[in-house]
Amino acid sequence: MKLIISEKEIAAGRIARILAGNGVDHQKVYGVPVHHFKIDGEDYRIIGLKGHILKVDFPKEYANWFKVDPIELIDAKIEKIPIQKKIIQALNKISSDADEIIIATDYDREGELIGYDAMQLVKERNALAPAKRAKFSAITPKDINQAFSKLGKIDLDLAFAGRARQDIDLIWGATLTRFLSLATYQIKDKFLSVGRVQTPTLTLIVERELKIKSFIPTPYWVVSVKLKTESGEEFEATHKKKRFLKKEDAQSVFIKLGDRGTVLGINESIRDIKPPAPFNTTALIIGGSSIGFTASKTINIAENLYMNGYISYPRTDNTVYPSSIDVKEIARMLGSSGEYSRMSEAVLAQKKIVARRGKRRSTDHPPIHPTSVAQKANLSSDEWKLYDLIVRRFICTLLPAAKIKIIIATIDINGEPFIANGSNFIEQSWIKFYPYYKHKDVFIPQLKKEQIITVSGKELLDKKTKPPVRYTQGKLVEEMEELGLGTKATRHTIIQNLILRGYVNGNPLQPSEKAIAVVRMLKKHAEKISSPDMTSELEMYMDGIVNGDETKEDVVDRSRKMLSEVMTVLQNEKHEISQEIKKAIREDLVVGKCPGENCDGDLIVRTARKTKKRFIGCNAYPECRTTFSLPQRGLLVTTREECKHCGYPVVKIINKGRKPWDLCINPDCPGKDEKYRNYNNNK
Repeated sequence: MKLIISEKEIAAGRIARILAGNGVDHQKVYGVPVHHFKIDGEDYRIIGLKGHILKVDFPKEYANWFKVDPIELIDAKIEKIPIQKKIIQALNKISSDADEIIIATDYDREGELIGYDAMQLVKERNALAPAKRAKFSAITPKDINQAFSKLGKIDLDLAFAGRARQDIDLIWGATLTRFLSLATYQIKDKFLSVGRVQTPTLTLIVERELKIKSFIPTPYWVVSVKLKTESGEEFEATHKKKRFLKKEDAQSVFIKLGDRGTVLGINESIRDIKPPAPFNTTALIIGGSSIGFTASKTINIAENLYMNGYISYPRTDNTVYPSSIDVKEIARMLGSSGEYSRMSEAVLAQKKIVARRGKRRSTDHPPIHPTSVAQKANLSSDEWKLYDLIVRRFICTLLPAAKIKIIIATIDINGEPFIANGSNFIEQSWIKFYPYYKHKDVFIPQLKKEQIITVSGKELLDKKTKPPVRYTQGKLVEEMEELGLGTKATRHTIIQNLILRGYVNGNPLQPSEKAIAVVRMLKKHAEKISSPDMTSELEMYMDGIVNGDETKEDVVDRSRKMLSEVMTVLQNEKHEISQEIKKAIREDLVVGKCPGENCDGDLIVRTARKTKKRFIGCNAYPECRTTFSLPQRGLLVTTREECKHCGYPVVKIINKGRKPWDLCINPDCPGKDEKYRNYNNNK
């Protein structure tokens, strides 16, 4: 019997159907689905895992936070602990009579480690069965049949790189989290999470926020005019200087303007707008952000589309289609759907199809592309949105550049030069199939040199420079990739963890006072933790494991040494660190101003002494007895925002697996029914 091990049950069922057609028997072993079929008289069984079935952890003697000094964790032994006991039981039972093991998990570091751990468990019961590897980038009949006809070996270097990441993240995360949480008395569900990648990522968000808060706007003035030709065509122009830094300079120009202008010259040019590069994981997350999806939601939906055979593997750095991908055939396949027939025809009508090449090229997986035609009725609304984005992106990468005419007209108005800018597409090409590309034609009439134009209106506009904008999740993932923070497989989960821990909220992402204090403290006392340099250095060493240039043990030991140096500094300055963060935590408990009559107090989050229930009360108690009840479950994040319905403060409630809930504390708020209804719909 040959035993196939896949990463998830949905993939196991699909692989079984592809390999065996309809001749698949389904059974359950300890409640875990196992698919049985025959090929040429030989028995096959396939079982799907739930991702990692083992996790790394310290031995039990290190579990008590109060009895173990955090610094002891740096050199503590690390064990593999079962986390999917039913699956392990089923795996043990069905593997005892296997004469061959085929690992069919996702082909990347995480997938290789998942497969390696499962293989090691099987080897404990069945040491003689050889292990082979099926590598594929899409769960389609063509890819699966090809992968199983050319089985290879487990990539131990890839698996050990994944294991090194697990060990390093455990050591850094547990040591720093325990130290900071104990130093500030933030334990149990209030613990302060710190991580090797999480903290430099949080630093990016905080530093952007501090730039916004410290930004001093610079005033400037713009002089613009409305112009009209003899035939009545209207357009606009702006003074060539664009920005006047002195109001009197702008006013002198404004006063000087007459009611006539003369065209001094017209410059026309044709510019190509290249199609977008193929999707890799980061670009997909950015694309998902443009249609309102969080990074985590984009990846979760993409994984489901992949498991069901609609798209290729969604975790890839590659932006160049390899020669093994028949892009013409995929375009032809998509044309069988009425939804995409016009796009397909546009691609196939070309004498030669030249695919756009991105800047990143890798050999593990191709860029993300459609692998089969989906019917809208078979997908959820969100699945269809992302699938449609991926299909359109793929089609556009196979089309030629769009062409746009740029028109720049210089107009003299009483000795002052004005510029009118216009643009219009002369060949839309890929843009007509890609609604996510935003561009508006700007009209300018046909003008001639020396032509006289009427000034029909003029404006002197007061303006100010604007602060930098907060990171959206998509932009943050892009910045993380640029700085070497995390990997394509982990960046979205890092952002999600920051949200779940109450460090950031909203999209764009806004940090809490607690987050700002943690980052400030680390930058002051242990800058290495908050800097991306250390993290990207360790990422480079882990890449070295993949390439066979480093060993797992050496890389983990190197990270231990880095952490020991950091902890020496932190322990020496523990009291100062504690005071800084506790002050910020108190500030985070302030919900807003008290609405009580003649009260200038602040509303703060409190905990009742007897019941231990949380509520909101005024800090002017006992003079002011204003209170508001709160949900007792979920992480509470203060937002300093006011309800649009009643003006009372709004708090955010975060429960894992649910959409964050913006809750007005006013029980009589007219928008309350709507808020509760929306929250219950998201349960």
